[in-house]
Amino acid sequence: MKNGSQPLVSIVTPAYNEAQYLAECIQSVVAQTYQNWDYTIVDNCSTDGSAEIARRYAARDPRIRVIENQHFLRATSNFNLALRQISPTSKYCKIVLGDDWIFPECVERMVAVAEEHPSVAIVSAYALAGGEVKWTGLPYPSSCLSGRELCRRVLLEDLRVFGSENAVLYRADVVRSRNPFYNEATLHADTEVCFELLKTLDFGFVHQVLTFTRVRPGSLSNTAAELHTDYGGILQTIVRHGPDYLTREELDKCLDHFLSAYYRFLSKSLLFNRDKTFWKYHKRMLTEAGVGFSRARLGRTIVAAMLEAVLNPKNAAEKGWRVAKEIVVRRRSAVKQGKSV
Repeated sequence: MKNGSQPLVSIVTPAYNEAQYLAECIQSVVAQTYQNWDYTIVDNCSTDGSAEIARRYAARDPRIRVIENQHFLRATSNFNLALRQISPTSKYCKIVLGDDWIFPECVERMVAVAEEHPSVAIVSAYALAGGEVKWTGLPYPSSCLSGRELCRRVLLEDLRVFGSENAVLYRADVVRSRNPFYNEATLHADTEVCFELLKTLDFGFVHQVLTFTRVRPGSLSNTAAELHTDYGGILQTIVRHGPDYLTREELDKCLDHFLSAYYRFLSKSLLFNRDKTFWKYHKRMLTEAGVGFSRARLGRTIVAAMLEAVLNPKNAAEKGWRVAKEIVVRRRSAVKQGKSV
């Protein structure tokens, strides 16, 4: 795709205290093989010099500009503010998180899929999260999928393909049609917006690792992983969007199957001495989903696990060994991060 035929892509980075990683993030944008882009960095009242780093890059490249918030915003609110800065003439937009980065061909490959399939609203790809490649559930060479069919598979097969905000590219007119773009009342607004858009639009995918997500203590993704917010997020997705994609029978089975898995996870969590924040979060998610937190169901799940241990001691021993290893790993990780164990 020659420069003259490249549609404009607006790239945004919402940043808060990212001085340690922001230069690497910005350089990854500048190094794109795709050249027709503008780039807005929205600094959310950082106190570590992030804004100064962003201004230095903006002084070198006229395609880069910096906006500095006058008042601190919560993370999702700052994401929405950043998306409101995209150019009115851009055809696509891409979020690059301030502590992450993108591979040189990221924008070029994603735009190519979107250009080939005008019905596509979201383009994703494989992502490197620390040392692990994620979002690998789709068979090659599928590059365009029906949004409705994909969401059905996500709900019925637990398919993981959407990725974080850093992993996707959006069609800009779709972003401009929603204000705010992300639901600021949920931790998993990136997943929720996919289910909203894919009711009527399609999903594109590039079978190539195109983005990098940093796994580090203190990051939003790490905090979410510690609380295991994915369970609450999936439950809310099933309850809110399941009726749009599934039959009544499919929805009932999907919800029952997931709640069984959720309570197995919660019963295992009793062994990890989870703190009040953990239990408060999961009780709230179950309550807000309309199913409520059931101590009786948790107790039945524990009894079932104990009964399985009696009837199948070998299998129980193997599971127990895996849990024990997980406890050791968690404790070592906590010590390294300076947390109490």
